[in-house]
Parts: sequence; C-alpha cells; structure tokens
Amino acid sequence: MGAVEARLAELGLTLPEVVPPLAAYQPAVQSGGYVYTSGQLPMVEGKLPVTGKVGAEVTPEEAKGLARTCALNALAAVKSVTGDLDRIARVVKVVGFVASAADFTGQPGVINGASELLGEVLGDKGVHARSAVGVAVLPLDAPVEVEILVELEP
Repeated sequence: MGAVEARLAELGLTLPEVVPPLAAYQPAVQSGGYVYTSGQLPMVEGKLPVTGKVGAEVTPEEAKGLARTCALNALAAVKSVTGDLDRIARVVKVVGFVASAADFTGQPGVINGASELLGEVLGDKGVHARSAVGVAVLPLDAPVEVEILVELEP
C-alpha cells in the first residue's frame, strides 16, 4: 500500500472499484504526464445513493457528501491508468457540475466536498484550480458530477 492509500485508510476511506463507463468513453486517460478523468458520478457499489436536483430533492449538505464520493471515484479512475496514486505530483484542475434547482446558487459549497477530500488525502498536492457549474440535469439524474486533471511525477 502506498502513502496515498495509507492516508485514505487513516481517514477511514477505501478506494472503490472504478465506476464502469455508462457510454462510449474511458473512466480516465493518460496523455504525457497528465491523467484526465471523465466525469465521475457519486456511484456507490454501482448505484446512485440519491437522485434529483440540489436545492429541491437533495440538500446542499447531502450534495457536498456526494461530491466527496465523486472525488474518491476520480482517484480510483486515476489509479486505474497509473497503477499507483503516489505518482500524483498534484491535482491541477477540478471541474464540478451540480444539477441545480432554478434558484440554487450554492454550487461552490457543494463542490467543496470534492476539493476538501483531495486536500485531506493529498495535502499540498491536492490544491487545485476549479470550476463549479450549475446545470439543469446530469446523467441518471445524479445531483453531482466531478472530473479531475492530475499531473504525474516524471
């Protein structure tokens, strides 16, 4: 077990299996020294624990927790192509999508769930640029979707 996975264990977290693609794409691809993940839904054991719009059927607090799950799934996708999370030099960018009720404007707070998880797990290597975007609907009526871009150690 590497240092990153040991840190996950300290936090009481287990790296999940990679979420299988829902369509014609790969969960993650490496290009040069970078790994780009596809958008990761908050799947747990192959299912969404909750569906709906944030600010309507889903509370912002629930959605923040779901964003943490998305980030954990993104780390699993990174490991699927690198073989070792200790190869991460830094998280460069996080893009988060929040299926939002028409009057919901708390997208940044929701995506903090993903950002905070990456910081807890990776320390300074988890500090990143970010976008948090409200959208009308996400695949499978998921409340949140997160993708990450990581730079690898040479």
